[in-house]
Amino acid sequence: MTEPALVLKGVYAGYGATVVLEGVDLTVAAGESVSILGRNGVGKTTLLATVMGLVRVHAGTLHLHGNDLSRIALPKRAGAGLGYVPQEREVFPSLSVLENLSVAARGGPWTADRVLDLFPRLAERRRAYGNQLSGGEQQMLAIGRALMASPSVLLMDEPSEGLAPVIVAELVEAIERLRETENMTILLVEQKARLALDFAARAVVMDRGRIAFDGASQTLKDDPGQLNRLFGLAG
Repeated sequence: MTEPALVLKGVYAGYGATVVLEGVDLTVAAGESVSILGRNGVGKTTLLATVMGLVRVHAGTLHLHGNDLSRIALPKRAGAGLGYVPQEREVFPSLSVLENLSVAARGGPWTADRVLDLFPRLAERRRAYGNQLSGGEQQMLAIGRALMASPSVLLMDEPSEGLAPVIVAELVEAIERLRETENMTILLVEQKARLALDFAARAVVMDRGRIAFDGASQTLKDDPGQLNRLFGLAG
């Protein structure tokens, strides 16, 4: 039996003494895509940050491909198979696209050429500096930088936020390509319910630091009333 890509059991985590996640249990199979939804402030970002080791774990366990994440130091988590695309993007403004990609390289199958093939818009801007890129181009670069570590598990925090629909469509196409051709495990935190439910067959809805729903995306698509009760936004 194949080892799950990611397992959280009874996880309580937060910032300092403040607990945000309360008893989260989540198992994600290798190659599975999961969309994580919920209103602002319910713990979606904290969930990803906990996996990356950016917040304090008060209780519970986290395993990546069977390995205890608590034993893997933060700087080594990318090498262990995690890729993280933060909501703030955090591209280096004074480095070019190619330089941003090269400093993130950790070896493995993903190269700058492969990233530029995935994002043709970035290929056209390969020598532009980070602060010369549009918001959409910066988001593509943030995803590209995460890929340069050749992760098996990709965590993305609201990649569509503030972007024009045409750019969102390009991003979704690229992420779907990763899912379909790279067999990459993807956790997508997304505020746009319809986009999230269309992207992944499985949806997790969070509420006040807990998982309120974990099941088929189609269930929520077929029942807008339930989606509205869980998420507060059926659109």
